Amino acid sequence: MTNADDKALARKGQTVGLVIAVTMVLWLAAQWVGPAMGLPGRFALLFDFAALAALFWAMVVIYQMWQARRAAKENQR
Repeated sequence: MTNADDKALARKGQTVGLVIAVTMVLWLAAQWVGPAMGLPGRFALLFDFAALAALFWAMVVIYQMWQARRAAKENQR
C-alpha cells in the first residue's frame, strides 16, 4: 500500500468518524427537541430512519476500507 493509499484510507476513516459523531449528536438533539416543540411521533421516526441511513452508509464505507486494506496486504505477499 502506497503512502497516497494510506492517506486516502485515513481520510475516509476521518470522514466516517465525523459522520457517525454528527449523526449521533443530531439524533440525540432531535429526540430532545421534537417533543419539546410538540412534533408528532412520525417526525421522530423520520429522524430515526435518517440516522439509520447515515449509520448504514458508514458501515458500508468501513467495509470498503477493510476490504481495501486486506487486498493491499495480500498484494504485498
